[in-house]
Amino acid sequence: MRRTERLFQIIQTLRSLRRPVTGGELAAELEVSLRTVYRDIAELVAQRVPIRGEAGIGYVIDSDFDMPPLMLTPDELEAAVLGASWVGQRGDAALARGALDLIAKLTAAIPSNLRPILLDSNLSPLTFAAIQSDGFDVSIVRQAIRLRRKLSIAYRDADQSATTRRIWPVAIAYLDQARLIVAWCEMREEFRHFRTDRVSSCSMDGDAIPVSAQRLHSQWATQRETCTYPD
Repeated sequence: MRRTERLFQIIQTLRSLRRPVTGGELAAELEVSLRTVYRDIAELVAQRVPIRGEAGIGYVIDSDFDMPPLMLTPDELEAAVLGASWVGQRGDAALARGALDLIAKLTAAIPSNLRPILLDSNLSPLTFAAIQSDGFDVSIVRQAIRLRRKLSIAYRDADQSATTRRIWPVAIAYLDQARLIVAWCEMREEFRHFRTDRVSSCSMDGDAIPVSAQRLHSQWATQRETCTYPD
């Protein structure tokens, strides 16, 4: 384990346990010598991390301490890069732009010694299936979910039958080859899944969804196995 990772892990351990942790316990968890732990603790204290205690008794960290923003471990950074890369490939256009901006901001904000992790991670999602193009701007659905507003959509199902639906959006499912709008359909009076590539138009109504987001999502989760997939 690299030194930077050890320092992060010591902080995480002290924050999570909230009790005195001996140097021996930390050494066993980190698989290093006790002397290395003492040096790491001294380095953290020198960096003004509020750790108190003594060798042989235990160390604690102030309860209100939190790590500064973007003090991420290499594993957390690689997870962020992989996730953002996937969204950049499979998300809708607005999310894809956001994913690229996120990686750029992370690169600029993290300490210089961690930047090679982002630049040289060699982590990339791989798929051989082409995703279907959306028939409209999917960001409207995400906005409606945030604002708790109903949507009106023009939809063409798998049999090419065209209908107009009024729906209560619950979530968007990002699959490998398609994106689905999870929603309560007023016409069918049940939850349905609508492929975004089959939606030709979408507009947000002024009407609010009369059910809380938590309740609506819970109802969908309960009925998910019986929902039409996709409509």
